[in-house]
Amino acid sequence: MTDAAQADQLADCPAYTDPDMFDIDAAGQRLTFYPSGADRRQALFDLVASAERSLKLCFYIFAEDAVSTELRDALTDAAGRGVAVTLIIDRFGSDATDEFLQPLRDAGGTVHCFSPRWSFRYLIRNHQKMAIADDERALFGGFNIEDDYFAPPEANGWNDLAIRVEGSAVEGLVAWFAKIRAWTEDDSAHFRDIRKAVKSWDWSDGEARWLIGGPTRGLSTWAKCVSDDLARGRQLDMFMAYFSPSKKLLRRIGAIASRGEARLLMAGKSDNGATIGATRSLYHYLLHKGAAIWEFTPCKLHTKLIVLDDAVYLGSANFDMRSLYINLELMLRIEDKALADRMRDYVTHHAEASRRITSDLHQRRSGLLNRVRWNLSWFLVSVVDYTVSRRLNLGL
Repeated sequence: MTDAAQADQLADCPAYTDPDMFDIDAAGQRLTFYPSGADRRQALFDLVASAERSLKLCFYIFAEDAVSTELRDALTDAAGRGVAVTLIIDRFGSDATDEFLQPLRDAGGTVHCFSPRWSFRYLIRNHQKMAIADDERALFGGFNIEDDYFAPPEANGWNDLAIRVEGSAVEGLVAWFAKIRAWTEDDSAHFRDIRKAVKSWDWSDGEARWLIGGPTRGLSTWAKCVSDDLARGRQLDMFMAYFSPSKKLLRRIGAIASRGEARLLMAGKSDNGATIGATRSLYHYLLHKGAAIWEFTPCKLHTKLIVLDDAVYLGSANFDMRSLYINLELMLRIEDKALADRMRDYVTHHAEASRRITSDLHQRRSGLLNRVRWNLSWFLVSVVDYTVSRRLNLGL
């Protein structure tokens, strides 16, 4: 990135601080939100320490750094005191080796790797994040187990969100974890098995519903539900780390902006500049339709939050082609006006510390070279692969 581009990115952005944790009851569920990395970390370790019977964890990234070592040791201690510990990590996303995780196995814990070796099933990424204690309380969201996901904004940690849930929704999460565990335990499981599990999944209790994303024939519950909501929605707030949807979904967002209100808060910083370029390639259309757009620049953005009329979507899924149609994703949809209003305030707090993208600013940025980079970024992110785009980065 050029010096001029960096100055353009950071100008006029107010100081930012993470919001405090907050609680809300919605649709019969008790929800606690942890916007701060320090609070997320404390909530995760408190959950592990509180377990008396079982711990069930699933993460896309499990590194070998300070926080992952501390969590491994906490899980090892839990297994040593008789807690049944099961950890599932995605082999594509995680750096944790068998040697690193061996102390947990030695203490009686169970460790499974989703897609442990190269095969067709290796192309499916288990992008979900969850931790369940005693089948009674759980933590989920967008965060992984790596130091940057718990670091503060001034250290360029990830802006992310963890949600603790207590209530009937935990039962649904336990049921889904059992399906993921069964698939990872079966070394001969076929692609069609996980596709069938995703397609047949259905759990709801009143206005709370767990949605699963994954590679299905037709749309998964996550992709279908958000697509249907967009088709009839009038008020959209989206706070999204990676945004490069299909043309159909983009047109539905544009339609909301035209007939109602659409506020989009996107990444101004990331570990993958190409994802930013891919998003910027869509700004002209969205601004023309009347959407309000900001870029969050205080630190890297990893949050995934959608507020659509009175429905709130929380969980692991980005709004890009991989998260909508390929990755295994976990999203909780809750329809509750008070929760929707509270989460719109949450988006506003972050938008106030972000750079507003006006038509004039976007036009100044849209030189020929940048347009070529943005369009190529969209192709790489949406058509080729996230990992390829991250390595190329295109100077963004």
